[in-house]
Amino acid sequence: MSPKIPAPLSELAAQLGKLPGMGPKSAMRIVMTLLAWPEERTRLLGRSISELRDRLHVCSRCGGLATSEVCAVCADPERSQETLCLVADWDSMMTLDSGGFYRGQYLILGGLLNPLEHRDSGSLHIGRLERRLQEGVVKELIFALGVTVEADNTAVYLSDLMRAKYPGIGVSRLAQGIPLGGEVKHMDAETLRQSLKYRQRFSG
Repeated sequence: MSPKIPAPLSELAAQLGKLPGMGPKSAMRIVMTLLAWPEERTRLLGRSISELRDRLHVCSRCGGLATSEVCAVCADPERSQETLCLVADWDSMMTLDSGGFYRGQYLILGGLLNPLEHRDSGSLHIGRLERRLQEGVVKELIFALGVTVEADNTAVYLSDLMRAKYPGIGVSRLAQGIPLGGEVKHMDAETLRQSLKYRQRFSG
């Protein structure tokens, strides 16, 4: 008869097991690793996790994560205000920006249209997008949503919607260097740089 696992171990392993790609055995290995750490190191990790939501804010401009109301990207006076790159999530924004080749603004949509997952237009941050366009500074929208059916449907929907309301704004999308089914957050910097450099006018 195997020994009963103490509740603190099993409870933490159960929580870790809810993380993407984390199975029960992997979760328990992490728990045992944490037990082997010095106490202060373990407590520091615990504090970092418990303070995660308290210390982070959603940027009022782009919807990204920040430690203040406006993130460092949006607050940078050296960045162009005339191009607005639309991405699905914060991961994609970070991937694009880490290359240093795009020096405009971003807006995170909060996902893509996907009827199978009950994600309709109400789940996208369209209101935030419209507020940015109403400022009258943005001259070009760049769709950087990847090459999936959901990305295409989202881009078509938003481009039609924004063109009808703001006909003077140009709309483009990343060149097709990104493989079919690819997501921006999984692309390498050179592929993204070339796709952005040779972006194409979006016909919808």
